[in-house]
Amino acid sequence: MAFLGQSSGATSIRLGMRRLLAGVAKAVTFVQSEGMRLVSELLPKGLYARALIIIIAPIVVLEGVVAFVFMERHWQAVTSRLSEATARDIAALISVYEQNPSEESASKLIEMAREKLNLQMSILKQGDLPPARPKPFFDLLDRELSRQIATQVSSPYWIDTVGQSHLVEIRVKHKDEILRFVARRSQTYASNSEIFLVWMVGSSVILLTVAIMFLRNQIRPILRLAEAADAFGKGRPEPPDFKPRGAREVRQAAQAFLEMKERITTHVEQRTTMLAGVSHDLRTVLTRFKLQLALLEDTPEAISLRGDVSEMQHMLEDYLAFAKGHGGEEAKPVKLKDLLNEILDEAAVLGVDVQLKTRQRKDIVVPLKRHAFKRAVSNLVSNAARFGETVVIRAATERRRLRIEVDDDGPGIPPEERNHVFEPFYRLDVARNQDKGNTGLGLAIARDIARSHGGDITLGESSMGGLRAIISIPL
Repeated sequence: MAFLGQSSGATSIRLGMRRLLAGVAKAVTFVQSEGMRLVSELLPKGLYARALIIIIAPIVVLEGVVAFVFMERHWQAVTSRLSEATARDIAALISVYEQNPSEESASKLIEMAREKLNLQMSILKQGDLPPARPKPFFDLLDRELSRQIATQVSSPYWIDTVGQSHLVEIRVKHKDEILRFVARRSQTYASNSEIFLVWMVGSSVILLTVAIMFLRNQIRPILRLAEAADAFGKGRPEPPDFKPRGAREVRQAAQAFLEMKERITTHVEQRTTMLAGVSHDLRTVLTRFKLQLALLEDTPEAISLRGDVSEMQHMLEDYLAFAKGHGGEEAKPVKLKDLLNEILDEAAVLGVDVQLKTRQRKDIVVPLKRHAFKRAVSNLVSNAARFGETVVIRAATERRRLRIEVDDDGPGIPPEERNHVFEPFYRLDVARNQDKGNTGLGLAIARDIARSHGGDITLGESSMGGLRAIISIPL
C-alpha cells in the first residue's frame, strides 16, 4: 500500500510538471505571436520604405560594429599608451625632484619638463589637494589617466580632465608641497579619433543619398504601373505618359499589363459589336410583332399579346444591358448634383415620393461613366419605388470616397438573401415579389457598373424600415 501511495504521488508530480511545461510553452508561443504582430504593425507597408530599411539597416549595423571595435581596440589602446607615457614622465620628474629638492634644481627641472617633455610644471609650497571633482559622462581619459598615475606614482594625486577643454591638470602631494603638472589633452588622449567617425558617417551619408536617388528611380516605374492598373480597374484612362520603363522585370510586368488591357478591351468591343447586331435583329422581329398587332382589333387576346410584346422588349433591353456591361464608355468629370437631379426628374413617372438630400453645398465633381452610373442609380431607385411608397436618395463624400444611399420604406430583404439578389436572374419569392415584370437583372447590372468604377454596392437596413442600397466608389 505504501508503494502504491508513492507511485501515485510520483504520477501526480509528473502530471503537474507536464501541465507546467505546457503552460510555459503556450505562454512562449503567445509572446512570440504578439511580438511578431507588433513588429508587423510597426514595419512600414510601402515598398519604398521597406527597400530603404533593407539598404540602411546593414550600413547602420556595419558602422556600429566598426565603431565599437574601433573604440574598444584602437581608441582605448592609444589613449592608454598616451596616458601611460605621460604618467611615466610625471613619475620621472617627481623622482628627480626627490633626489635634489633645492630651488636651483627645481627651476632646472621645470625648464626641462617644459622643453623636453612638453609639460608645464610648478611647485606649490603649501596647501592640500583640491576636493575630488565629479567624473565626466564619457570618462575614458579620466579612467585611464587615473589608473596609470596610480600605477606609476605612489603619492596622493588629483587630476582634472573637465576644466579647460584642451588641457589636463595633475597635482601630486609631496610632503608639504604640491607638484602641479599641466599637459595638453592630445598628449594623454587619442583626440584625432573623431576624424575617423566623421569620415565614416560622412561617406555613409553620401552613399545613402546616392542609393536613395537610384532606388527612387527604380520604384517610380512600379508606382506608375500601379496607377495605370488602378485607373484601368476603375474604368478611367491610364496616364498619358505611361510606358514600360525601369528594370527588366518591371518592364516585363508593364508590357504584360498593356497586352492584357488590349486583350480585354478587344474582347469587350467584340462582344459589344456582336450584341449590338443581335439586338438589332431581335428588335426588328419585335417591331414586326407590334405592326401586326396594331392591325388587329382591340380584342382581349390582342391586348394581352401587346402586353407580352412590351414585356419581352423590356426584358430584352435588360438582358442586353447586362451583357454589354459598361461598354466602351470612358470616365469623364461629372457634376453629381446635376446627374442626381436628372434621375429625380425621371423618377417622377414611378408614382412614388422620391426625395434627394445632399450634405455638401458645393458641387461634387467625380470622374464617372455618366450613362452607366446613371443607369446604376436609376436601377436602385426603380427597385426601391417598386416595393415602397417613399424613396430617399442621399449623396456625400467621406474618406476619399463617394457614397450614395437609396432608402425605401418597403418590406426589405432578409439578411441571408442580400448577397443572392445580386446574382443574375435571381428573384425573391417573399419580400420582393416577381409579378411586376422583374427580370432579376437590375441589381446585378448596378453592381457590375459600380465595380467597373472601382467600387461596390452593399445592402442594409433603412432608417425608414425598408431596404438601404449603398453605392461606394473611390474619388
